[in-house]
Parts: sequence; C-alpha cells; structure tokens
Amino acid sequence: MKTLEFQNVTLTLGRRTVLASVDLVIDAGEFIGVLGANGAGKTTLMRAALGLLTPSGGRIRVFGEHPRRGNPLIGYVPQHQSLPAGLRLSGFDIIAGVVAGHRLGLPWLSRAGREEVSWALEKVGAADLARRPLGALSGGERQRLLLAQALIGRPRLLLLDEPLISLDPRHQQGMVDLIRDLQKELGFTALFSAHEINPLLGAIDRVLYLGGGKAALGPVDAVITPVVLSRLYGTPIEVVHLNNRIFVLAGNADLEAQPHLHEHHGASAGHP
Repeated sequence: MKTLEFQNVTLTLGRRTVLASVDLVIDAGEFIGVLGANGAGKTTLMRAALGLLTPSGGRIRVFGEHPRRGNPLIGYVPQHQSLPAGLRLSGFDIIAGVVAGHRLGLPWLSRAGREEVSWALEKVGAADLARRPLGALSGGERQRLLLAQALIGRPRLLLLDEPLISLDPRHQQGMVDLIRDLQKELGFTALFSAHEINPLLGAIDRVLYLGGGKAALGPVDAVITPVVLSRLYGTPIEVVHLNNRIFVLAGNADLEAQPHLHEHHGASAGHP
C-alpha cells in the first residue's frame, strides 16, 4: 500500500521554487532517511504532506487522499518547539494537552487518556520524565517527549524533522535506534530528516535525497553516488567512504557539515 505519493509535485515558498516536478512513492512500513543540503526542501516536503503547504503544481496523496491539516494518521516531530518563557509544565502536561486537543495548559483526562499518555511515555523510555518540569530536561530528554507526543493516536505515518539537532553522537545513535525499534514494533512508516547520512546508516530502508529542486529516492548505495548527487546539485560532487562513514563533498567543502539553516519555522509541535 502507498503511504505517500508525489506526482509531478512543485512546491514554492514565496517566489522561490523549492522542489520542482518531483515524483516519489513511499510504501507502507518503510523507514526513509530524508537528506539534502541547507534549504533543499526537507521541511517543505513534510509540511506539504501535513497539508500545511499546497503544491503549486502536481498532486500529493497521503494514504490515497489529499493531504489535510490535523490528519490523525500522521504523527509529527518538529525541528523546533517554542514554549512561553516561565511556563511551568511537566512532560506529562505537554503530552496530555495533545490527548485533550489542546497545545498547552493543564487538561483533565479520562482514564483512557491517562493510559494513552502513559503508553506513549513508556514506549520512548521516558516514564521517569513525566513529572519533571520541562526547564529541568536536557535536549535529548525533550526530544523523547516530543516523540511520545507524536505517538499519541497511534499514527501510521511518522514525520521526524531533524530530531538529531543539538544531540551529541551517542544520543543521536540512541534516538535513531529507538525510532527504528518503534517503527518495527508498531509498523508505521517513517520519514526521518537528518543533516547527514551517517547516523542513519544501517537503520533506513531507502534514502530520499533532495537537491537543486529535484529528488532521488532509492537504496543508499544507489543514491549517494557522485553521478546522482552531481545531477541533483548541478555541480561535481565527490562521495568518500571512510571507516564505515560517508562524506559528500563539493570541492573542499563537506555539504552535509554546513551550518544548519531551516527553510520554514511555521509548523507546530506534536500532531499537525
């Protein structure tokens, strides 16, 4: 079954064409790594799948239907979550707000709602974080709470927008392993956007590489090659394999190590 399908899709932000005439099909149960240089369209693609951005051309289908805001079949882990300064909420409060249909606040939950929150916290190994204030949590702990929030409702598609940012290498690998284990156990399809491929090696089924307004989807060894990436970027690209790691180079610059820039900050946390 097709989870996500782009047919000749063009996506624009203002006057800039981010992706042009893109075709791709993601099947149910796949774990896809979404890669690309700064501004290549990783976040824009996810926003389109969430129904937050209407294509300027082509057609998108999510589970065979038009994308729509608030689709309960999609869980979303945003790259950024901003909370009002001084807000005194715990991890449980943040997740409970999604169950109750509110973003923030102290909602009343039914027994079933409390069980859903406990289930999500348990799944991500964050049960001990439930009552701790957000201000006392590390970046990695907050990421686990955002992941738990996205699992509420048992989505069939999980979109993760660079969840490894600000994590050290050990916690990056732990996050990748956790999501891979959850994906296998729960059977959802995952699109995992990352700034570089190496933390995802060995976990993903295929890679979706974006560049120059175009997209290439396939096995890592078939997509991350000088021929394919040179075509995407429109400039000679070198791919170096060293100590089980992959480096994508243009001239002397490592394209995947450039300072991070986010295309758009407008998506909200948790479910869309």
